[in-house]
Amino acid sequence: MTSVLVTGGAGFVGSHIVDEYVDAGYDVTVVDNLTDQVHDDEPDYLNDDAEYVWGDVRDRELMTDLLRDADVLNHQASAVGVGQSMYEIEKYVDVNTLATARILDVVVNEGIDLEKMVVASSMSIYGEGVYRCPDCDARRHPSLRSGDQMARGKWEHVCEDCGTDLEPLPTPESKPRDSTSIYAITKKDQEEMMLSIGRAYDIPTVALRYFNIYGSRQALDNPYTGVCAIFSSRIKNDNPPLVFEDGEQTRDFIHVSDVARANRLAVESDAENVAVNVGTGDPKTITGIAETLIDLYGKGDDLAPEIANDYRQGDIRHCYADTELASEALGFEAEVGFEEGMRELVEWGREQEAEDRFEEAHAELEEKGLVGED
Repeated sequence: MTSVLVTGGAGFVGSHIVDEYVDAGYDVTVVDNLTDQVHDDEPDYLNDDAEYVWGDVRDRELMTDLLRDADVLNHQASAVGVGQSMYEIEKYVDVNTLATARILDVVVNEGIDLEKMVVASSMSIYGEGVYRCPDCDARRHPSLRSGDQMARGKWEHVCEDCGTDLEPLPTPESKPRDSTSIYAITKKDQEEMMLSIGRAYDIPTVALRYFNIYGSRQALDNPYTGVCAIFSSRIKNDNPPLVFEDGEQTRDFIHVSDVARANRLAVESDAENVAVNVGTGDPKTITGIAETLIDLYGKGDDLAPEIANDYRQGDIRHCYADTELASEALGFEAEVGFEEGMRELVEWGREQEAEDRFEEAHAELEEKGLVGED
């Protein structure tokens, strides 16, 4: 039986990956430090058929012991949160970049024999997505919008040649990367280090560039996590979701069960030494997300999204996945429809306690000068 070591396997995404592997007949070991920002205690959804080791991936001796018994390394452990990464820089580099470097140093120098490695990467490494100028009929890869543009409330990118508003296109893996946060830089580090060592030591390696993941087991109390969880905690506490800019920015939302399946397919496919988008290719506006959640929680008569018309430093406007390579390399296509997936999230969320800590997190961003007004 193939043995898989899943780092961060007690978390939101990692735990679903563990379930996917267990259901497929793998022998699964999890290492997780149950970080306080995500977990109050051991979660009640842990899989009884997996082995759990409570420890830190930065512990070299522990990781050496665990890797010696593994056939596959699935590296999910990371500090997450774009905004928080911009003022907890050392923490993010330590937990993401340096921890991954230490794991790979163990693999290379401690006689570890792995059949495959899979690493969680992120769409954040792209920065902005791909665009097209409708007048010039040309592709554009804009960088971040300037502070002056944002302060004027001019949210859309414009063509550098003719000034026409650009139209977003699906973002392929070949798009030049423009990491615009410390979090994104560390995810790029993780991806590049894993792929580099995989190539050098003939270990087939796949980096999965996750787009915006949502679904059950998201930490609703964590105000630094995904927008669906943040909005859910606001709505459950009868507070309106706060939407930055004009709310028309788009993202690619993919259900966590599809992400888990992509991880299994990455192990079972012949794919190696490749980075692959994991998304739906179907963009949704942030306002649309807020409205859908309000409706599903049954609070449409009492709440509406609050359009802030302010902005966060480093935020992008549009990015959604080109899914062609995922289909070709992994045989993967997202199966959970948006409405079905959001209902699953809300049904789970109704049963959860959720302290709304958004104002606290927002105040931290303002204090650090990371929020601006138009």
